[in-house]
Amino acid sequence: MFLSNDDLVELTAFRRQLHRFPEISGEEKETAQRVRTYIEQMKPDRIIEGLGGHGLAVIFEGREPGHSLLIRSELDALPIFEKTGLAYSSQIDGKGHLCGHDGHSTILVSLGLGLSRQRPQKGRVILMFQPAEETGAGAAAVLADPRFAEIVPDVSVSLHNLPGLPLGHVSIMEGVVNCASRGIKISLSGKTAHASSPEQGISPMLALSELMPALVKLGIGLPKADEPFLPGSDFRMVTITHASMGEAAFGISPADAELWATLRTLSDDNMDTLCAQAEALVTDIANKNSLKFSIAYDDIFLHCENSPEATTHIITALKAENIPYAEDFLPMRGSEDFGRFGSVSQSAMFFLGAGQNHANLHNPDYDFPDELIDIGARIFMRIIRNING
Repeated sequence: MFLSNDDLVELTAFRRQLHRFPEISGEEKETAQRVRTYIEQMKPDRIIEGLGGHGLAVIFEGREPGHSLLIRSELDALPIFEKTGLAYSSQIDGKGHLCGHDGHSTILVSLGLGLSRQRPQKGRVILMFQPAEETGAGAAAVLADPRFAEIVPDVSVSLHNLPGLPLGHVSIMEGVVNCASRGIKISLSGKTAHASSPEQGISPMLALSELMPALVKLGIGLPKADEPFLPGSDFRMVTITHASMGEAAFGISPADAELWATLRTLSDDNMDTLCAQAEALVTDIANKNSLKFSIAYDDIFLHCENSPEATTHIITALKAENIPYAEDFLPMRGSEDFGRFGSVSQSAMFFLGAGQNHANLHNPDYDFPDELIDIGARIFMRIIRNING
């Protein structure tokens, strides 16, 4: 135990302060500043601001040469109204920390407290407060920032809280732990007409109504109701998330429509296949209906894969801290942009139970369990001491 009860009271208050003022992806300026103001009193050796946007890298150097270890959290919140009714609930309408990134960042702040009291014996520890995880853009932007070349790690680790898993239990495994996903935006364009003479125009209505079920049918290995589901290697899934057509008027037969969907696969290779299938389907249906079309992609997440070496570091720490672990709920259908750190280092992510009956992530009644601050910090600090001394 490196955190006292007084420490945990103060850290909990800090987490709830972050919770009250959420900022969505790309807008995390004030959140990053709150973290910096709080952690700079711990006298780290270096702080890099504005990394990949509003990212913050807080660096503690060891006394001897050794491995460079990066531990990542996320700064961003979600564009969702919070409905917890808590005294510290969001003060920003339409935005809320409903994924627990406020808690993850507080865990990293607690590591700063521990490292300020006892520097690593060797190597370097980088506390990476990453922006824009929810859009899939943040990790890529951090890696592309020229200043990241100065702190490229040997090992990268991260966590995410997981409702449904018993409080304080961990789920971890080698290999793919999060699916690849991306948003596809399909725009259809025809010709308007008077609503009394729709035959004089080219409406996207039939194409839109055909595309939605056809895209969903591209799925393979989908879950069945009331059955446990683990995605297999051929898993593919399409979820329709938004559709719009024409103007809000009764006198116009529409010309334009837009359809958004999320494509999801277990591997990046399968994502390429699914994208090709979706594009071929759009082309066929649009041409059949004499429509012009365009396709764009957004919110691009690569699959997240745990390396054997980094996974071993985490499991060794779990055993030392007597924290129960298994492979429950893995691999997950949800996506995570942490996988991009695997392109520059050994990397692994573990999932920390938020409670079996806890509100789900991205739900308006979700809140991060403060009990996880101490547990997450203990796991990471054990990893630090095992690798860096």
